[in-house]
Amino acid sequence: MALVAGGTAAAQAITMAFAPFITRLYGPEAYGIQGVFMSIAGVLAAVASLTYPIAIVLPKSDADAVGLARLSIYIGIAMSLLAAVILFFYGPEILSLVNGEEIAAFMYLLPLFMLISVIGMVMRQWLIRKKLFTLTAKVTVWQSLVMNTVKSGLGLIQPTAVVLIVTNTLGALLAAAMMLLGLRRTSANNYGEDRISRPSSSVVALASRHRDFPLLRAPQELLNTVSQSIPVVVLAAHFGSASAGFYSIASAVLAVPAMLVGNSVMQAFYPRINEAIHRGEDVKALIIKATLGLVLSGAIPFAIVIIAGPALFGFVFGVEWQLAGVYAQWLSLWLFFQYVNKPAVSAIPALRLQKGLLIYEVFSTGTKVLALYLGYTVFKSDVAAVALFSVVGVAAYAWLILWVTMRSGKLATRTPFTRN
Repeated sequence: MALVAGGTAAAQAITMAFAPFITRLYGPEAYGIQGVFMSIAGVLAAVASLTYPIAIVLPKSDADAVGLARLSIYIGIAMSLLAAVILFFYGPEILSLVNGEEIAAFMYLLPLFMLISVIGMVMRQWLIRKKLFTLTAKVTVWQSLVMNTVKSGLGLIQPTAVVLIVTNTLGALLAAAMMLLGLRRTSANNYGEDRISRPSSSVVALASRHRDFPLLRAPQELLNTVSQSIPVVVLAAHFGSASAGFYSIASAVLAVPAMLVGNSVMQAFYPRINEAIHRGEDVKALIIKATLGLVLSGAIPFAIVIIAGPALFGFVFGVEWQLAGVYAQWLSLWLFFQYVNKPAVSAIPALRLQKGLLIYEVFSTGTKVLALYLGYTVFKSDVAAVALFSVVGVAAYAWLILWVTMRSGKLATRTPFTRN
């Protein structure tokens, strides 16, 4: 966790150092259009591989893990091609349904983003499996440095939403390429140790064995991504691109603690919890300790934003971004619970709770959509919409943490299981 968090900290420090300059170049409207694109792209990327990459960590055999990686990429290619065909025939009509007309000119970047996301996810899960956290940290730092430099340079010439969208897409490709190159170098240095035998099962058999991922985890991931993305689309449609831009920058800033520590916990905790289950350890205690650790580490940073959000955003990003600070005050409540739920979420695949997670996500996403609807129709206020959305999110995440913790405690009374 220290390795991943250290790399992420350096990357976030680079991003924050560039942020005051970049936000003044592009402005809220450009960020709003970028936010709409990334929201739609994120939804598509969530199901591009049917979440099979998440299963790469689980098999005991590296050969079977490689089989899952190949399966994920095959599915990613097929889904990306399908998306391209659908966009060719019905692209403008589909974008109008989700209030995404502003990104029609570069809609064909969406299938490309899908495929790049699948490759990146496969590489990332393989690095987690092999515990190559140093490589993950290096890639994170270099990607941040290169892409922020490019955004700044191009922003001096043409500060438009197109530049932000293209650089984000290329940034994902750069990260995947760096992970692949680093992995090949590592394998070359340890060739005698890392040779992988043939998979014990065919790709079809592996797909069937881990079918709970496409059947249960993929719909859950889709709903979760929709719930994360829908505020940007709703704000852009009903309150303008600037409001979407305020939301995008507020959520991006508040994601810093989650990326710095929360994602580091997930990458290290996922294989650790899998090992703990196989060994018959006290899984509940592990989840509680990790969750309390995140509560202690995140309380102060999020509290600062809750107290002084508008002043901080106005000082760092410019006076025109003060409303983003108001959004951030409310979003801090929700994202704090998203930050501390990482151990519980990491444990779900290993605990085989994906059916329950899907049911949870249906109710969680539904109530968040209802909250946004009430904010727009009843209160006629963008701030009220964000506030209601955040309060509902707090309740949902609190329940999720409690549910996973309680279910993990039942492992002590069951026979330990293995997943081949």
